[in-house]
Amino acid sequence: MPDNWTTVGQTQDGQEYGRLQLQNEYLRVNLTNAGASVVSVEAPDKTGNWANITVTAPDLEYYLSNPSSLGATPGRFANRIARGQFELDGKTYNLAINNGPNHLHGGNKGFAKKVWQLLNPQQDQVTFRLISPDGDEGYPGELTVDVLYRLDGHDLVMEYSATTDAPTVLNLTNHTYWNLSGDGEVYDHVLKLYADRVLENDADVLPTGKVLDVAETPFDFRSPKRIGAEIDKVGNGYDNCFLINRWDQSLKLAAEVSDPHSGRTMKVLTTEPGVQLYTANHFNKSEATAGRDRHTSFCLECQHLPDTPNHKHFPTTVLRPGENYSQQTIYRFGIAE
Repeated sequence: MPDNWTTVGQTQDGQEYGRLQLQNEYLRVNLTNAGASVVSVEAPDKTGNWANITVTAPDLEYYLSNPSSLGATPGRFANRIARGQFELDGKTYNLAINNGPNHLHGGNKGFAKKVWQLLNPQQDQVTFRLISPDGDEGYPGELTVDVLYRLDGHDLVMEYSATTDAPTVLNLTNHTYWNLSGDGEVYDHVLKLYADRVLENDADVLPTGKVLDVAETPFDFRSPKRIGAEIDKVGNGYDNCFLINRWDQSLKLAAEVSDPHSGRTMKVLTTEPGVQLYTANHFNKSEATAGRDRHTSFCLECQHLPDTPNHKHFPTTVLRPGENYSQQTIYRFGIAE
């Protein structure tokens, strides 16, 4: 193993898990093969002081169960599938139910709760691999998934690839919780989304199938706006999928965030059609939420649309034998001028 890898422990079935640090002159990133997760990201503020700008659990063992998906790679299907059920090629598949009456982030033991293989670790990049067997949490087909984390200057690059031996559905993302100040509420973070439309949610945070214009709603972040400006108008907070403008599978700017206190900025670029804004609404200072309270962080999860297998007009998430799943997301850090 390389000198930037530290073995922390073993699972009951003998799988080793640990921590790997990637670093360059601009970023220090700690990762774990438990859930192919981002443990921490450190970056300097406007005065040159470095700080962790993610929500990090107090110990690495947390990431084996990871109830809040901190920094994780959820799968096979990130976000929700209604009633844990979908039809593919005329056959109905029943998935694990783990979020009320629905399926969330791949089920009871989705990708975020599995130990991944470590491939080709270097000082500035690493690949995690997972082989998900046929029937895993109810999904068809044996799936091989690779997640590459790479530092490139000010960029934390995430590249996803996968193949299957039978038709299946797949939706991958990264679930890091960000706070560019390092701690405290994120109400003063200023957000711009390159999204004119948002999915309408039902009471279970599932899409109704309708796509809404964000104009003159609390979901309008087309011009930079404080995250806290209208958060009280959307129930407990934001948990919404925004449709990225002019999506065509090429890399596009999805979001820009700035923190006036630290001066840190973050841009999010992706090849995916949607970005889920989540403001840590369920956080309650418990062990499950790493001691953090609600609205003290936010996620910008680049992904396909939730419950896509049950909405034929959404961009497809079907992956078939012989096809290669491929997507890229970049988190780009800087200092406000």
